[in-house]
Amino acid sequence: MEHSNTQSGAAKVSIIMIGQQAIMDAYLCLLHLTAGILVESLFNAFATAAFFKFVVFSIFEMRYLLAIWKASRPLNSGEGWEIMRRELSVLYSRFYGILLGGILLMYELHNFLRPLLFLMYSFWIPQIVTNVIRDTRKPLHPQYILGMTATRVAIPLYIFGCPSNFMRIEPDKKWCIAVTAFMGIQAAVLLLQHYLGSRCFIPRQILPEKYCYHRKVEDSTNQPIDCVICMTTIDLSQRTSEYMVAPCEHIFHSGCLQRWMDIKMECPTCRRSLPPA
Repeated sequence: MEHSNTQSGAAKVSIIMIGQQAIMDAYLCLLHLTAGILVESLFNAFATAAFFKFVVFSIFEMRYLLAIWKASRPLNSGEGWEIMRRELSVLYSRFYGILLGGILLMYELHNFLRPLLFLMYSFWIPQIVTNVIRDTRKPLHPQYILGMTATRVAIPLYIFGCPSNFMRIEPDKKWCIAVTAFMGIQAAVLLLQHYLGSRCFIPRQILPEKYCYHRKVEDSTNQPIDCVICMTTIDLSQRTSEYMVAPCEHIFHSGCLQRWMDIKMECPTCRRSLPPA
């Protein structure tokens, strides 16, 4: 949340990915409460874990969902509170509908628990697809990707991998290896997108044409051009990688505009929307 605390940063995060993790934490809260009731000697430990899961899901993740929703919806100065309240009601009703529907689905299909868990642990895929479609730059922090991958896979590895687990489920080493590899591949793709670009693994032939910010500008007036972000002169005689030209023909230092685009995807001079860099 701190990494994407701006409107532009929150808009890069997939709301489906965060919603899927929030639903997982809600299920884990119920699971810990149920386990605490069934195993009375461990009730305090399980109830404490369930409380923290409830705080994570009901406060932090729901707040993050709201921030992403607000950042990704189009701004309309003329709309009233009634329209926004209606859209929020639809968002929350969908979330809790999926939450309750998932509980009923797992109850009816409890014999297919492993495939359902495999589907649930594909929560990085919506972010990977969002990165490719929007060509976003570094939407998630690498520590968050690695940390969430490692910690979320711990519970299924205990349940299906530990020979003496309290749920008395027979170990399934092949399934444990499969889910670990599946999560590892998703995390690896996200890290590749972070360091090499969101479309690094897609052939260039099938990618749409991308706007080039680093294009040569002929200075016919010989007048100095100032970057409106740092208020210093831009030397157009340097390499094109030192400055960036927006579609509206306004020129900025490369580092200045990239930092600006992490906050707002609009031109600092004329407020025109900017394409991804």
